[in-house]
Amino acid sequence: MNEIKIPELAESITEGTIAEWLVKKGDKIEKGDPVVELETDKVNVEVNSDFAGVITEIVSGEGEDVEVGDVIAKIDENGEAGGDASAEETKEKASEEPKEESPKKEEPKEPAKEDTSDNKQDVIASPAARKRARELGIDLSSVQARDPLGRIRPEDVDSAAKGGSDKKESKPAKKEEPKKSEKTEFDKPVERVKMSRRRQTIANRLVEVQQEAAMLTTFNEVDMTNVMKLRSERKENFIKKHDVKLGFMSFFTKAVIGALKEFPLLNAEIQGNEIVMKKFYDIGIAVSTEEGLVVPVVRDADRLDFAGVEREIGNLGKKAINKELGLNDLQGGTFTITNGGTFGSMMSTPILNAPQVGILGMHNIQKRPMVMPDDSIEVRPMMYLAVSYDHRIVDGKDAVQFLVRIKELLEDPYDLLLEG
Repeated sequence: MNEIKIPELAESITEGTIAEWLVKKGDKIEKGDPVVELETDKVNVEVNSDFAGVITEIVSGEGEDVEVGDVIAKIDENGEAGGDASAEETKEKASEEPKEESPKKEEPKEPAKEDTSDNKQDVIASPAARKRARELGIDLSSVQARDPLGRIRPEDVDSAAKGGSDKKESKPAKKEEPKKSEKTEFDKPVERVKMSRRRQTIANRLVEVQQEAAMLTTFNEVDMTNVMKLRSERKENFIKKHDVKLGFMSFFTKAVIGALKEFPLLNAEIQGNEIVMKKFYDIGIAVSTEEGLVVPVVRDADRLDFAGVEREIGNLGKKAINKELGLNDLQGGTFTITNGGTFGSMMSTPILNAPQVGILGMHNIQKRPMVMPDDSIEVRPMMYLAVSYDHRIVDGKDAVQFLVRIKELLEDPYDLLLEG
């Protein structure tokens, strides 16, 4: 009898949630066949079997949280296919069998410990905190989190290990009280939907950024007349030559890279007491999907021409919509661009994509009367721009001049197109 375990997925991913079983008890599979889809903080990945044989047991059911190294199924290399367990029976047994047979899940049999087991499903903790808890033998459901959203960090685990028996006793009560009050708060109908792992991660990361970074935002506006004129002049020849449309994103990506070269601190990050100055330009492009915002990365965007940037952005956008993004598509990135204008946003404050220290927010293009240098008034297509930055290493002067440089490059895009 062999065991199918959660493999090492990536350095930053140590846990996930069973999204969907691709096999059921009694199925015969070959080595390398995908058996389960795992939802992680970043993307959904398929876990393949290292063995050939017949699935004899599904240990973890859909919706259950699992960690790297956990046994999720058992397989008999000499077994015969044809188990009559239906998909529904498999799901039911998956939720029952681990409690009876898995050493890790035996405790919930005792009534006094069932709440603790249930609470584990709701515990939100960083991978580092989970690892620390395992090292110290600490039950995460008994750890008091200092994070306003309840996310447990390594220091919380260390604090619990040093002794707060009072904290351990108060934690379950503190978690239960809000739940009871929430369920009795509304006199009218409500619907409760459990947050997906990805949505929880997005929420926690956004709060962490606001707590840890000294984030400020500066605004400006750009006259899009020349960009729109250039696109109109070149669009037919561009698509014939490159088989891709000339969009706005390539102009903004190239303008950002040009500005980053002049203001390199916005392309850096903080590691401890050091500033890491990055000499490459991997630009993240925020994409909205049904499951939340993802930021695939255009690698070495400074080495791509306009067509290359447009092609890469288009490919990443399709992969995001079709849920085909891989971990390599999302990892890293030195600076991010987000475009709220596609949804009609006129002005917003983009939140940093940690550990990056800068993000550019694009907005809707609207025609507005503008006073020209000769004091005449013309109607121009204008867009508000916003740059959020980490004031710990980026001074206001640099951030403002960085945004002004982007504005200048976009308002005179002919050289930008030729140089790009």
